[in-house]
Amino acid sequence: MNFLAPDRLWLMLIPLLGVAGYLWSLRRHEQFAVRFSNFELLDSVMPDRPGWRRHLPAVAALLGVVALVMAIARPVMAVTAPREEATVILAVDVSLSMDAMDIPPSRIGAAKEAALRFVDLAPEDLRIGVVAFAGIALAAHAPSNDATAVRSAIERLSLAEGTAVGEGIYAAIDLIALDVAQAEGDGGEAVHIVVLSDGETTTGRSEVDAAHEAASRGLPVSTVSFGTPAGAINYAGEVVPVPVNEGALRQVADITGGRFTGAASADEFQEILDSVGSQVGYTTEEREVWEWFLGAGLGVLVLAGVGSLVWFSRIP
Repeated sequence: MNFLAPDRLWLMLIPLLGVAGYLWSLRRHEQFAVRFSNFELLDSVMPDRPGWRRHLPAVAALLGVVALVMAIARPVMAVTAPREEATVILAVDVSLSMDAMDIPPSRIGAAKEAALRFVDLAPEDLRIGVVAFAGIALAAHAPSNDATAVRSAIERLSLAEGTAVGEGIYAAIDLIALDVAQAEGDGGEAVHIVVLSDGETTTGRSEVDAAHEAASRGLPVSTVSFGTPAGAINYAGEVVPVPVNEGALRQVADITGGRFTGAASADEFQEILDSVGSQVGYTTEEREVWEWFLGAGLGVLVLAGVGSLVWFSRIP
């Protein structure tokens, strides 16, 4: 325990002077009692003397003063407190296969709506970042609790060729690492990655390798699939099948300890948000605890007064 105002501890002289005065008072009373030489008569006059109890109110009063002095010196203690902030990275698939209309209005339209719904459901202190991936992956918005800016970043997402789910996860991991480095934090806060995709990787590093990398860093990755096995797009004048790959997305969630869902409903997103909240980390910080000592000091002084009144009909 440390003190923010240690110079005020000189006030400890007050209880020390109190101890000295109390000892002097006891010695004076003992000298006076010796003059009463007939101890048998003393026992008959005062058969029920308080004994050791007579010291308790004085000791309690002195301890109360000590506690009050410590409160004035502003004590601080290292306490473990929950870290209020948590971070979620939304990795959104913007590949051409997300243009399929097997789910209305389209896969990308549904994914954007789901991402915006996620932002709406999120608590105010939740920081949200956005990664967009197609053939490559790019950070679209750094983690922030500015919901308006995050919504704008999601609405601006546009389609591109290729699908690199693994690269999307790696980009989310890199964005988290950059955010921690810039904040000079200890990385102890809760972080979660949510991938919104149709799951069919066509380029880049595999989603399985990316999942293992995320798991090694303690980053859960939840996945939300968009599409059906019958999905198709028009590309270069031809109809190209783009079936959803739920198995790949489910595997990513299983490896990292996240959640997989095929329904981007409010309930499903709320469960993901709840799981993020339950993982909020703890940090050790110094906190003033003067009120503890103030309360203890006042409480002990009151007990000293009550004890003295009950036993001796006077205030110590």
